[in-house]
Amino acid sequence: MNIKQIRNFCIIAHIDHGKSTLADCLLKKAKAVNPRKFRDQMLDSMDLERERGITIKASAVSLDYVKDGVTYSLNLIDTPGHVDFSYEVSRSLSACEGALLLVDAAQGIEAQTLTNMYMAMEKDLEIIPVLSKVDIKSARQEEVSEEIVHILGVKDEDVLSVSAKTGQGIEGIFDAIITKMPFPEGKAKVPLRALIFDSVYDDYRGVIVYIRIFDGSVKVGDSIFMMKTGLKFEVTELGVFRPEMTRVDKLSAGSVGYCTASIKSIHDVHIGDTITLSKRKSEVALQGYRKPLPMVFCGLYPTDNKGFMPLRDAIERLWINDSSFSFEAETSQALGFGFRCGFLGLLHMEIVQERLERESKVGIVQTAPTVTYEILTHDGNVINIDNPEKLPSVDTIKEFREPVVEARIILPSEYIGAIMQLVDDRRATYKSTEYLSDKRAILSYEIPLGEIIFDFYDKLKSMTRGFGTLDYEFIGYKPENLVKLDILVAGKKVDALSCIVHRKKAEAKGRKLVQNLKKDISRHMFEIPLQAAIGGRVIARETIRQMSKNVTAKCYGGDVTRKRKLLEKQKEGKKRMKNVGSVEIPQSAFLSVLSTDK
Repeated sequence: MNIKQIRNFCIIAHIDHGKSTLADCLLKKAKAVNPRKFRDQMLDSMDLERERGITIKASAVSLDYVKDGVTYSLNLIDTPGHVDFSYEVSRSLSACEGALLLVDAAQGIEAQTLTNMYMAMEKDLEIIPVLSKVDIKSARQEEVSEEIVHILGVKDEDVLSVSAKTGQGIEGIFDAIITKMPFPEGKAKVPLRALIFDSVYDDYRGVIVYIRIFDGSVKVGDSIFMMKTGLKFEVTELGVFRPEMTRVDKLSAGSVGYCTASIKSIHDVHIGDTITLSKRKSEVALQGYRKPLPMVFCGLYPTDNKGFMPLRDAIERLWINDSSFSFEAETSQALGFGFRCGFLGLLHMEIVQERLERESKVGIVQTAPTVTYEILTHDGNVINIDNPEKLPSVDTIKEFREPVVEARIILPSEYIGAIMQLVDDRRATYKSTEYLSDKRAILSYEIPLGEIIFDFYDKLKSMTRGFGTLDYEFIGYKPENLVKLDILVAGKKVDALSCIVHRKKAEAKGRKLVQNLKKDISRHMFEIPLQAAIGGRVIARETIRQMSKNVTAKCYGGDVTRKRKLLEKQKEGKKRMKNVGSVEIPQSAFLSVLSTDK
């Protein structure tokens, strides 16, 4: 196909603004799917995506659309909307020339809408604003259209109004894609340059690489060269997404498709690498992706020791499909062998854990999440700490630094006072207020990441009746007065329950934490003291009473000394049990760190 008849575009929006529904509608209109095989959320292939109603993985599909007798090949990449999956969005944007910016006609512009828009602008993409869900009763078409015009600086007539449910305005989207979005600028007769923007693992075909061809062409049987790893492979299969994988003999400049080359190891493929031909190599690699920085860390451990190897295999297999999370083996005194994993956010952590449990069939114990801290030692070294247990001794620490983000909160103006109070309680620094319209505003703050990863978003939603949205961007580390809070169960420190907190909040946090643990840990045959401590100083304590049995029940009447003898014997047994008995700590106890603010 002529490169001038190819269009590569993606759909970007805030979560729940109708990306997947619009993608379904475009598929129907272009007759890309047999009506008998069609189902809702066609491009969301994972069970988790369907259950939660969100897009987690970016997915691609090629559509053929005829306009004025000319057939155009439109390559659509559907992207996630949640802030935790913005890395997926950035990879998709690199494979496109244009983007449909989708805005809900009832909800208006929200935080992630702005972030995605700025990402698209940075990559010089042609942005087409689209107002979705215009058919619903609560739609505020004129008001939201004004917000879009104000933010993007476009004219009123440039904003397309559509309803993916009824099909209203869908023809206009196809026309705008063909007439307004540029065609790819690749050259067909130069050496091959293809960008790897995603990959999946198949038990039979090995690693399947998703590629966008920028220059040249590749055909089945070609020997390809990975420019980053320096490895060579022979292409065994090429294809496009329609939306199922459909084989083709050749992919040329401007195309989006997939490639298999008997790649057996998941470590041989790097997202963002450039593929070229072994015999005719390109001199310059394509600009890849900046490696995402994990912002939230937690430990993942199998519920029994036999599960370590299956868990490791499952993590490695999942990593090839989602390289935005990191992992390394670690050992915990309380939980045994497991992995320290890094994630982009709490939802990302939750999704990875659930996928691991489903795909590996291994029971997982998850520790409370924490963020990365920077430690400046007296000898001038800077250490990154992602686990409280790795913290060096207090006398070696010169400065304790915590991660700080710039948070943008978009909300109705009537809730500004309540939200300002909420962020002030989280040690935030006010930056600015900007009004999108008479009724909606953007609040900007600098706020410690550790203060917002647990329950901040839930409180924001409840205080604004669901209309407030949050987006944040990491800006660096700042020094603060932080301390390590240790938890002792029956006199033994439980490393998996340790956390780093601000000194002012340490006592309240410790008191609440031991109260929560008292509810979570069941009673044993002996008394269990629960303590929160900073260094060697205990700042809070609770006690779980032992289970009691009336050993004198069988004694009725008679000499009281017999009862005393039985009670003394029971007391000795309890003392011995306390010395040799172990305390069973359930999964809920490891997550009680999260609920201390609720």
